Amino acid sequence: MPVASVPVRDASLHFRLLQQYLVLLKKYPILTKSVTSGILTALGNLLSQTLEARKKAKNGGPVNEIDAAAAARYAIYGFVITGPVSHFFYQLMEVWMPTTDPYCIVKRLLLDRLFFAPGFLLLFYFVMNILEAKGWEDFERKMKRSYWTALKMNWKVWTPFQFINVNFVPVQFRVLFANIVALFWYAYLASVRK
Repeated sequence: MPVASVPVRDASLHFRLLQQYLVLLKKYPILTKSVTSGILTALGNLLSQTLEARKKAKNGGPVNEIDAAAAARYAIYGFVITGPVSHFFYQLMEVWMPTTDPYCIVKRLLLDRLFFAPGFLLLFYFVMNILEAKGWEDFERKMKRSYWTALKMNWKVWTPFQFINVNFVPVQFRVLFANIVALFWYAYLASVRK
């Protein structure tokens, strides 16, 4: 029995969005990854604010309004830093550690976890401090108070996802895969940096 193909105009909204995303990803890879990163990073911050508000309401405390400026800072970080930096990191990883290398699975994971993750987290703290218009003392205080805790949590949470991402997800989808996981990660970082 032959299978009839579905014309694009009759396809579901999800399928059409995916198809448009793939077109944009091919035509404008860095911009597409940057926009996606900005949106999902802001959503992670909004998720954190929403969960925090629910927790306060449940405990009978005062509930703050959504901080749109905080979400905007996360969007800027995702757009300017996460998208482009992740794009180039994954592209370079393909060159530095091709799949023909018999130890590439281990090397890729070690590169990501031992070098990229600490540096990227440090960059997050630094850029957010600038976007919040805070001084060097505040940056040092936040680093001393929560960087090591956040890095250990990063290693716990991200290692299995990054093992899959850097070894089995096609390179053009790695930023998207990481962004989906990061939606929840940025919710965590928003709460731990306070």
